[in-house]
Amino acid sequence: MSVFTFILRWINRNKKTLIYGYAIKTVLVFSVMGFTQNSAKNTAEISVKTSAVCGMCKERIEKGLAFEKGVKEASLDLKTKMVTVTYKVRKTDPDKIRKAISRLGYDADDVPADEKAYGKLPACCKKDAAPH
Repeated sequence: MSVFTFILRWINRNKKTLIYGYAIKTVLVFSVMGFTQNSAKNTAEISVKTSAVCGMCKERIEKGLAFEKGVKEASLDLKTKMVTVTYKVRKTDPDKIRKAISRLGYDADDVPADEKAYGKLPACCKKDAAPH
């Protein structure tokens, strides 16, 4: 039973405080609505074209982005090579996300892969590798 349900049941049992009960219900409903709206405004989603070619690339990018500040979720579609990232707008921005992908050794839209990181990628993850 949620706290919200518990409070509503308690208010309904105490009819003496009916006026206060309506006031509390109203405040609770608007508080929950406000919290939901704020959490939606605090996040954004971006799609970035990468140079990923295989399942190892997918795992490396998704896991690497999971450790980036502000990133809530990252999902790579290997067919389109697009990574979709949900992030907190107060913590990071699209440029930082592209740079993070670059530091993992992959191209990110117009940001080229970091050469040192690219050199450490397995042969199957290189740009000229055949998709598998």
